[in-house]
Order: sequence, then C-alpha cells, then structure tokens
Amino acid sequence: MQEYIREIQRWRQKVQQVKLVRSTGKVTKVIGLTVEVKGVTAGVGEVCDIIVPGESEPVMAEVVGFQEDSSILMPLGELRGLYPGCLVVPRGESLTVKVGDELLGKVLDGLGRPMNGGGINVQQNFTVNNAPPDPLERKRINEIFTTGVRAIDALLTCGKGQRIGIFAGSGVGKSTLLGMMARFCSADLNVIALIGERGREVLEFIENDLGHEGLARSVVVAATSDQPALVRLKGAFVASAIAEYFRDRGQDVLLFMDSVTRFAMAQREVGLAIGEPPATRGYTPSVFSLLPKLLERSGTARRGTITAFYTVLVEADDMNEPVADAVRGILDGHIVLSRELAARNHYPAIDVLQSVSRLMNDLAGSEHKQLAARLRNLLATYKKSEDLINVGAYARGSNKAIDEAIKFYPKINQFLCQDVNEKSDFNKTIQDLMFLRK
Repeated sequence: MQEYIREIQRWRQKVQQVKLVRSTGKVTKVIGLTVEVKGVTAGVGEVCDIIVPGESEPVMAEVVGFQEDSSILMPLGELRGLYPGCLVVPRGESLTVKVGDELLGKVLDGLGRPMNGGGINVQQNFTVNNAPPDPLERKRINEIFTTGVRAIDALLTCGKGQRIGIFAGSGVGKSTLLGMMARFCSADLNVIALIGERGREVLEFIENDLGHEGLARSVVVAATSDQPALVRLKGAFVASAIAEYFRDRGQDVLLFMDSVTRFAMAQREVGLAIGEPPATRGYTPSVFSLLPKLLERSGTARRGTITAFYTVLVEADDMNEPVADAVRGILDGHIVLSRELAARNHYPAIDVLQSVSRLMNDLAGSEHKQLAARLRNLLATYKKSEDLINVGAYARGSNKAIDEAIKFYPKINQFLCQDVNEKSDFNKTIQDLMFLRK
C-alpha cells in the first residue's frame, strides 16, 4: 500500500512539473545576428525552438535580451529558410549537455553533440551555465600537477586545481605544447575546447598533436570559426560543464581552452548585435564581466580538481592588450611563448623569465626552489649581456656572474628544449636540475 501511495505521489509531482500550456511567439524581424520575436514568454538564457516549414529540425536559439515588447534571440544554428511569422516555442530550460564515461574519445560540437560518429547512450543531462564553486568550499591547492614538460615542471611548477594562461602570438607552438601536456600529464582525463579554431586545424590537432593515445583519454569540444558567435560561446561553457561533471565525481581533470581571445571576440559579436556600446578596442563591457564567470569555474571543489590551461592569442605580440590584461589578473599564473625563441628553433618556446606560477613557492621543495632561482638568475644575467657577448666585446674575467652565466648557458638551453615525443618524469626533471649546483 505504501509503495502504491509513493508511486501516485511521484506521478502527481511529474504532472505538476509538466507545462501543459506553453506560450508561443512569432518571428517579426531578423537583423544581423539577432532574431526579434513577439508573443513569447521566456527568460534570458532560455532555449527556444524556431519552427521553419520545410526543414527537418527546428532552429535552436537562445534568449539574449529584450527590446520594448519583443524578445531578442540569437541562433544556435543556421537561419536558412527563416521568415517573418515562423513559430517560436520556448523549451522552458537552458542548454544542457549529455555526460558520462562514453564521452571519452569523442569529438563534440559547440552544443555537445558528437561529430566523429555514433551517438551518446547516456541519459544524464548536465546544465551548461553553472555558477563557480563557493570560494569557502574550494580546497587549498597543495599537490603538484605534473605536465611532463621540463620547463614547466622545473620552473613554473603547477598544482592540481591551478589555472594558468598561455600567452602567445600565432604560430609559436601553442597547439604543440597543449598536445604534449595532454599526452604526458598526471590528470585522470582531459577536456579540450577548441574555440574559434580554423576548421582545417581541428583534425590536424587531433591526429598530430593529440594522437590516438591522447584522444582515448580526452573529450574534445570543437566550435570552429565559421560557427555562429553564440555556438562558439557555448562551446567554452559546454567544455567547462563536462570538466565539472568529471570533477564532481572526484576525478582530476585537465581542461585546455584554445583560445580565450576568440571566446572574447564571440561575446563582442553578441554584445554589439544586441546594442551594447563598444569600449576598449571595440570589446563590449559584457566581455570583461563574462571572462571571470568562465575562468572561475575551473579549480578545486569539495571533490576532484580541474587544472586549467587557457591560451590567449595576443594581437601583434602585445602582452598588455585588453583581453590578455584581464585574463592575467584572474588566473593563477601565466606562461609566455616567445616568437624569438621559436625563430631559434627552441621548442617549447617558453620564455621562463617572463612567465610565473603564483603557487610554485607553496608547492616546490626548498632545494627545487633554490635551483630554479639559480637558473633564472643565470639566464637573466646572460640575456642582459648577450649583445656584448655576441659581438665579442665582453672580456672573460671582467665579471664573475657573467662568466658563470656563459659557462652554464648551453646546458640551460639543452635542459629547456624538449622533443614533442619526449616525456619528462617529474623526479628526473628535478634531478636534471642538479647540474646547477655550485
């Protein structure tokens, strides 16, 4: 009898949750990237279906604002065939993504749908737009995260749950470095978001940089540059949501996002389309309010961690451009890739003197920190006198510090260079630093 009563109560609750009457609207205007709809009752962030006669599936769109008595929607797909009068039906919910272990090895589009064949046979849906964890519930970062890259592990030591920016211009080896870390790192799995990438580079990254071994333990979310601005935005949030799902299960997740700059550009498109005023270098105010909402979602929580690397594509190699400046102030450190080092065939092209990990002092041992500091001092001394050394104007014996820097410089370069297929064990990396002992 008790079971029967519980069953009735369960079905009664389901009936109460179902919306038997839904308000529908009609398309009245399409201007640029936006669709104006009248008669629909839906909140900001809610997904609606636009029924286009003759098309097999409705066009998904999201409410992004309001103007007088109209709702402003942005499409999550192509607007082919749309005309005034098309029916608009709100779903009553924001965007969700299917999650589960079956995602590993999958390549998803910006909305979380599989691109490399087959469906996802899981029933669990996870909300895409989630709030960052409560600051007081975040565990302190006290465990080292090994990347398998010598220059990072030795001089920019990261912790599990740390968030790092990779700042670089185009063509200096960002994707190669991400592929190395994805294959060599100590995480349980990887979530890789390719936001605004060229379509040609997606398969190239998966096959060349990530490889079969890396893909098997990764989930790739690809929202290419030809996709609508809102899909590129959602791709970043979908990747964050998938990483959060695995983190909440107690796993250590490595999240890559390439790139935050193109995410900011997509939000600029959205902001300008709905009437926001342009501010610094044309970026709208919403860009700088949305960046922390995205970047703060990674890190530690009650269970599990998300260690995140966000690439920033700096314009004209200007490290102080608006997006780079805003991101650097939010994250827990930054890695700068140098075009000058790349031109010398020095890979990975990490400029260790311009890079910093804000948590290294809390994580590394005392001897490790001393050796890393000594390497930095020697490298800085050599760089300062490099022009004099190269033209032969420096006489050996004139300065003890410069003499020592010249002596160790070839070994330092050898230590910092690493082949893309060479994995460096953390303990061996620290052992290799011992050549700097006096």
